[in-house]
Amino acid sequence: MRPRPFIPEFLENPCYVRDVNSGKIWHRCELRTLYVDTDRSQVVYHANYLKYFEFGRASLMREAAYPYKMIEASGYIYPIIKTELNYFSPLFYDDLMYIHTRPGKIEMVKLQFDYLITKADDGDISCTGFTRHCAVNGKNIPVEIDQKTINLWNEFPHS
Repeated sequence: MRPRPFIPEFLENPCYVRDVNSGKIWHRCELRTLYVDTDRSQVVYHANYLKYFEFGRASLMREAAYPYKMIEASGYIYPIIKTELNYFSPLFYDDLMYIHTRPGKIEMVKLQFDYLITKADDGDISCTGFTRHCAVNGKNIPVEIDQKTINLWNEFPHS
């Protein structure tokens, strides 16, 4: 089943948009597909959407002044423990896309990022999904999520 259309409304900060239909606020960045991202059928290979999710996630964290390098330097690592991807409309070589990312669920040791990728030219939704992460220390032992990440989740505009 196709999701409702994503209709972005620009906010004061151009890195954030509100979806008119859901009211949710998303961090937005753009990326252009490379030839190497496509498969023999000339569409973006399905697994490459995880790479786009990472780009969106890293952009959001960098924009929030808490890039991965800083997280890891503070002793935390957030490996992915679960993913979900839903495909709707393919991307092709050299397509410009908008990657929308927002903090999702947060628990004691787990957190989730939600994603929505749209085509820049017509706004069609290409892919939605999430990545779930577990907080671990340098010895790969699960630990409580660090306070700065909790603050980011709490301070992210939710509507």
